[in-house]
Amino acid sequence: MADGRQKDVPWKVTDEQGVVQTWEQVTVAVLMDIRDELKRLNAAIYCPNFVAIPRTLRRISANTAKPRKKAKR
Repeated sequence: MADGRQKDVPWKVTDEQGVVQTWEQVTVAVLMDIRDELKRLNAAIYCPNFVAIPRTLRRISANTAKPRKKAKR
């Protein structure tokens, strides 16, 4: 698109009469929106708090498990 990146704003893919000039503009707009969302998801997934969730759940599970009964001899 000639007017550059438009982050977090509605893409203008139609002219003043509401006619789509080219479907390529629509495709690019959709792909750029998907790209922005993927960047957001990647930032969340690699957040230290998110990465630590499995370790925290294992620790909680270990701390809340019932003690094992001693084997009779």
